[in-house]
Amino acid sequence: MGQQFSELSDKHSEFIAAQKIYFVATAAATGHVNLSPKGGDSLRVINSTTLAWLNLTGSGNESAAHVLQNSRMTLMFCDFAGAPLILRTYGDARVLHQTDPEWQQYCELFPTTVAARQIFVLDISLVQSSCGMSVPFFAYQGDRDALANWAEKKGKSGIEAYWYNRNQQSIDGFDTGIVERSGISAPEE
Repeated sequence: MGQQFSELSDKHSEFIAAQKIYFVATAAATGHVNLSPKGGDSLRVINSTTLAWLNLTGSGNESAAHVLQNSRMTLMFCDFAGAPLILRTYGDARVLHQTDPEWQQYCELFPTTVAARQIFVLDISLVQSSCGMSVPFFAYQGDRDALANWAEKKGKSGIEAYWYNRNQQSIDGFDTGIVERSGISAPEE
């Protein structure tokens, strides 16, 4: 049977810090629900009621579009190597872009990368643990470097052009705020 908590315990925070992958779920009032796997050194426990995660440039930008419409967000962590455990954090999120006043404060928590697109800050309202006894064992082999290599090759102007051309709308046509809130303009032809 699952247990519910109003905030993260020290044990929860240690569990989160040890995970190599986590999952983010968001949804607008209409359209598709988004569920994305995240990895690398991209998540921080700020305190017992706050998580922050770095969103790297990718093909979609669903979480940003959804949070602008509906701040609900769930992060899920699974133990794939040790004792069975699934931990979910539920709450309301806000999205930070490079021109936002809090950007630098949070950006300093993560490794520097040209691929940094947004930072999400989740204010936790509920933590739930469940057994995870049917979750299979998996062995961590390492992080992929394909995104980092791609981003470095593109450089800052190439990444901003990618945001302009590919990250302005969700798959349902919802605005992501990336152009306005990141201070970028149309790429030169």
